[in-house]
Amino acid sequence: MVLKSINPANGELIGEYTEFNAEQFGNIVDRVNRSFKTWSKTGLHRRIDHVKNLADLLSVNKEKLAAIITNEMGKNIAEARAEIDKCAWLCHYYCENIDDFLKVKPIQTDASESYISFRPLGVILAIMPWNFPFWQVFRCAIPTLLAGNTMLLKHASNVSACALAIEELFREADFPNDVFRTVLVSGQKVEKMIAHKSIAAVTLTGSDKAGRSVAQSAGSHLKKCVLELGGSDPYIILDDADLDLAVQTCVKGRLLNAGQSCIGAKRFIATPKIYDRFKAEFVREMKKASMGNPFDENKQLGPLARNDIREDLIAQVNESLNMGAQLLCGGLVNYDDKGFYYPATVLSNVQPGMPAYHQEMFGPVAALIKAKDETDTIKIANDTSFGLGAAVFTSDIEKGRYLAEFELEAGCCFVNDFVKSDPRLPFGGIKESGYGRELSIYGAHEFMNIKTVYIK
Repeated sequence: MVLKSINPANGELIGEYTEFNAEQFGNIVDRVNRSFKTWSKTGLHRRIDHVKNLADLLSVNKEKLAAIITNEMGKNIAEARAEIDKCAWLCHYYCENIDDFLKVKPIQTDASESYISFRPLGVILAIMPWNFPFWQVFRCAIPTLLAGNTMLLKHASNVSACALAIEELFREADFPNDVFRTVLVSGQKVEKMIAHKSIAAVTLTGSDKAGRSVAQSAGSHLKKCVLELGGSDPYIILDDADLDLAVQTCVKGRLLNAGQSCIGAKRFIATPKIYDRFKAEFVREMKKASMGNPFDENKQLGPLARNDIREDLIAQVNESLNMGAQLLCGGLVNYDDKGFYYPATVLSNVQPGMPAYHQEMFGPVAALIKAKDETDTIKIANDTSFGLGAAVFTSDIEKGRYLAEFELEAGCCFVNDFVKSDPRLPFGGIKESGYGRELSIYGAHEFMNIKTVYIK
């Protein structure tokens, strides 16, 4: 089988990659497993030195790497540069903090000595998506490798050039051979990969459908997995919200990466008093979003990453409209244009049962919902099978704090800002948005044997 990379800005083929066969995959896994035996015993400060080299290479090669991202999945070039910068920041953060994260933790018990030790598990299989093709690899790889594990990357098939570029970065950063490797395989091979005896654990970022499949496979082999899945993030706008702040932030949260983000703002729920004003200003700003060549610094929206993603989005929007939603802007596709473009789109009168209400809309489509009152905003926000991110806009910070901490059912709740990942904070969801955490100290401990040592 041949894996194809298609430039989403014009639909042209830009790369073909021969899929690894079972023998090639098995040989690489065995080598990565052998590398674990020595890497896990390499001193932490030596491992840190390699990651520092990696951070430097990211910064030096930012323009080249950003161009690979933009060519292969269509992210606008400014956001692609920012993605590389964020990867470098992540590297520096863990280099500065991993020593503290992995220190032995003494625990006072009846023993003469008892403590918690953090030991690596082995080869971690990382199954990563295309929408943030560098960031999502780095945010799991860096803490996992610093902890002494080795990693095998199975990237999304449409970003094979990104996958190979990442592997080359690790090689140039002087990591020992086979500490980090990429395998070019289709999604159909994942179950057999998980079953391999040398795979110790699995991490997946992807759809809820993919998450169920990976969880089932990992569970059948009693292997730990971390799942970061989809979201239908609700953003609540209360009566006392700063309207300008709410509008600008909500538009940014919806259009980032052309709306192709699991933590993108998707459902906008406003109280009756502010709803009409928010709707008018929000639509006005969404209409301003320029769309075109992702290498054009003046264009905010590039194409969607694949045509099937666009077709799925079109179907969701059309079904919602057929069920009574109203189209306030966007929603029209010019099939005469090359590329997989979809305009900034706003739907109102979104009701339960519609795709725009219940499903993840993976593109620049916003669903506006008018709540009955403040209590109803929370009810609507939590009326979803997902639980990744949520936000609330209010000038009453204590109220915002209370709603974020105690009422909103999500793994990441923000007040007066859009939801975003940060190396210093744990990232992950609840419900059908997955389980486990990435980033911060908690991400560093996910693929560790948290070992109890008790000395009488």
